[in-house]
Amino acid sequence: MSIRVGDRIPEVTLKRIRDGIETQDTRALFEARKVVLFAVPGAFTPTCSAQHLPGFVTRFAEFRQRGIEVYCMAVNDPFVMNAWGKDQNVPDGLLMLSDGNGDFSRALDLQQDASASGMGTRSRRFALYVEDGTVRGAWVDAPGAFEVSSADHVLQQLPA
Repeated sequence: MSIRVGDRIPEVTLKRIRDGIETQDTRALFEARKVVLFAVPGAFTPTCSAQHLPGFVTRFAEFRQRGIEVYCMAVNDPFVMNAWGKDQNVPDGLLMLSDGNGDFSRALDLQQDASASGMGTRSRRFALYVEDGTVRGAWVDAPGAFEVSSADHVLQQLPA
């Protein structure tokens, strides 16, 4: 069953590039903070690059004004996530996280089979609002859709 409001974020490691490849434990990433994690099926893909990530880049300051950190995740390697972040002019503080083997997507039960497009198993498109490691809001788009996980929609759903 997919992760739901009230569930704890599963403990998994993710990767990112800063000064080389860093391993990030989800416990450290989510505990004692407010976070919006949004996931995309793939870096450099059309909807992800033209709408999903750019929406969070544009609205990043609004999340931060509410004391909320923003993390982007995809089942891509950390080098791809780093390059995509640079390509999209991601601001400092918006973390680009790699779920390279799909472990976190599986632990959340939010994976999808994208083999028909030659992409293997990927993450579904979703956004989670997490406070101190507990999911307080979950918005999962239907396959092929981009609606409820957008920055605009998530901001409207969050407490003021």
